[in-house]
Amino acid sequence: MTFSLDTPSTATLKAEAKALRAERAVAGAPIAHGAALEEIARRHGYRDWNTAAAAMPERIATPVQVGQRVRGAYLGQPFAGMVIGVHMLADMAHYEVTVKFDQPVNVSKSELMGPIWRQRVRATVDLHGVSAARTSDGEPHMRLRRA
Repeated sequence: MTFSLDTPSTATLKAEAKALRAERAVAGAPIAHGAALEEIARRHGYRDWNTAAAAMPERIATPVQVGQRVRGAYLGQPFAGMVIGVHMLADMAHYEVTVKFDQPVNVSKSELMGPIWRQRVRATVDLHGVSAARTSDGEPHMRLRRA
């Protein structure tokens, strides 16, 4: 059997199940971990979780997965948030990650400009979670780590 980078890994599906459980808990309709795994497996077209897990490739495409909690710094400002998008780039050494911050982050360093708030950002980072793009003072635009 062959897989592409579009084929989810078990880690991706588990992260989706964790996010589903969190959503349901907030909505007042909590579900068990096993039930969340089963639902996510069905959403991806599998009969059940065991079938999905057996069909998944033995790989982790990126250091972070959709639904995973992360911390770090964006433009020098600390943040905590959730990964809502991941895309591995063709060089297999970098990926594009979209993070929704728990609280908006002021990305302006100038008092003259006033605050510039961001709650959702996308950055290209290496496999260590550090962006090659730098600010004028040499700091990476993003430093990302698992929460």
